[in-house]
Amino acid sequence: MVYRNLTDNEISVLQNNNCWAEDWQRIKVSDGFKPNYFHRVMFYGDIKLGAVEKTVEVSKGFCKHSGIVNATLRNVSIGDNCLIENISGFINNYAIGSDCIITNVCTMETTEGATYGEGNLISVLNEVGDGNLIVYHGMTSQTASFMVKHFLNRPLKDAIRRLIREEIQRTSPETATVGNNVKIVNTKEITNTIIYDDCEISGAARLSDCTIMSNPNANVYIGTGVICENSIISDGTSIINSVKMQDCFVGETCKISNGFTASNSVFFANSYMSNGEACAAFCGPFTASHHKSSLLIGGEFSFYNAGSATNFSNHAYKMGPMHYGTLERGSKTASGAYILMPANIGAFSVCFGKLMYHPDTRSLPFSYLIAYNDTMYLVPGRNLTTVGLYRDIRKWPKRDMRPAGAKKSIVNFDWLSPFTVGEILRGKKILEDLREASGEDVSTYNYHEYVIKNSSLRKGIKYYDIALRIYMGAVLKRHAPVEPTTEIGTGGWTDLSGLLMPESEEQRLIDDILSGEIETTQQLTERFEEIHNNYSEYRWAWSYRMILDYYGFDTLTEENVERVKQDYITARRAWIAEIKKDATKEYQLGDVDEEVFTSFIEQLDKEVDFENQKLYM
Repeated sequence: MVYRNLTDNEISVLQNNNCWAEDWQRIKVSDGFKPNYFHRVMFYGDIKLGAVEKTVEVSKGFCKHSGIVNATLRNVSIGDNCLIENISGFINNYAIGSDCIITNVCTMETTEGATYGEGNLISVLNEVGDGNLIVYHGMTSQTASFMVKHFLNRPLKDAIRRLIREEIQRTSPETATVGNNVKIVNTKEITNTIIYDDCEISGAARLSDCTIMSNPNANVYIGTGVICENSIISDGTSIINSVKMQDCFVGETCKISNGFTASNSVFFANSYMSNGEACAAFCGPFTASHHKSSLLIGGEFSFYNAGSATNFSNHAYKMGPMHYGTLERGSKTASGAYILMPANIGAFSVCFGKLMYHPDTRSLPFSYLIAYNDTMYLVPGRNLTTVGLYRDIRKWPKRDMRPAGAKKSIVNFDWLSPFTVGEILRGKKILEDLREASGEDVSTYNYHEYVIKNSSLRKGIKYYDIALRIYMGAVLKRHAPVEPTTEIGTGGWTDLSGLLMPESEEQRLIDDILSGEIETTQQLTERFEEIHNNYSEYRWAWSYRMILDYYGFDTLTEENVERVKQDYITARRAWIAEIKKDATKEYQLGDVDEEVFTSFIEQLDKEVDFENQKLYM
């Protein structure tokens, strides 16, 4: 934009409008500047003013002409057609874009040493531990999980931190900025805060050292009473109703509301937090907490719903004298031990309102633990056939509210994958070994300190086998039955906060960071995206060998493929039948209305449509 000095006539008009300048020569204006729309403005330092040619809508159907009224400005640049009025304090050291509305604000200022929330070192999983995560604007759930997971690898940690520092140095502005089409009203204090395009801030109490990454397709909304310090807020997020947040990162399309308090925590991709509290929490994609009694502290979660007291996960809650539930994919304790989830590994139980963690059950996924007095009963594979799991499989993709341009964190929605199916295979082997060691006629089996009833063990093997056959048939729907073209994926797999990836690719990533092959944070993000884009081929490499081993095939002939197909159909029908039983039990207990029950059964009856699809595409 081309600027010029004020004319004598323009200075005269401004003075007649009760405007004052420390030095009129330090005020630069663009074409389209009209001094008659400036009233009671005090100018200090270097000022740049854009055009004031349009009206702006301050409320639906209510428009005001752009301009500045009742404000004190120091070292400020302002774009075209902004309305700035009733600044009770001042705006100091700020660059403001075009088409902005800033009214009834006390102070906006950039001070020396501003960080904008970038480079903030926080500790998650351990609220009193050393900082293990550097917050920066380009962070995703994958980069955050990778940093935390490999924190003890000193050379790798130092290399990643160097990449982040270099990124911050490249992108950090000299003064705080406000983007285009931003609305800031009725807000007390904004200090050292970068605000991207199309953000709305209404009634916030304090924003200090923050970066708010709004954009036209996924705008950010900050509401009444919010206090946010040393934090970064991503695309599409809303933070409202007296939330207090310090030293946090909030990923895309999250909602944090109703007095929620958070410190030293991260939230990613569609997380929802209300009423409760988080401290040193790693909240991966689709983490939800609704209750005042919920405290997420020192844990890692994803696809997770924190309830209250015994209702710890309400999608699996049942009526009756004994309450039990499930945690979901990726959930684990501060020590790194997994606890139960429907799409992952491990187990927990709730007894007398207390959550008890049981890392020993990691190799028996989709299981329940139920406490009767001092005895812990393990029900392996039970959650594979519940209404809750069936609904979860279908609801998570529908709840991804991120627009196409704001899907930064990678989320793989496969509930059966090489990661989970590998654990199912191990779980099935454990149960078969227990049965072989103790025989089939005993009433109970002991696994570590847990008791497995004979009937539960038999059903666990059955449920695991159903899941394996569903997985193999589903994979063959997506791949021609030919030998894989890659060896990548044939080993172990891991879940990096939403990204399902071969462990060999994670190790290659580590090697490339240490060698300098990966030189920027952008290249790190691109590598995660590359791995995700190749997921289908890596999955097939793993699945091909798994199918051969499971059936004892030498190769996948047409006859063998047909056998897998028929087993898939039989397994799916058995799975649906078990889910129907679970739904019927809930209905008979009076937990659901008849209309809801009937609709759900009709939905299950339509599952047969999947069987009529061709086997591979």
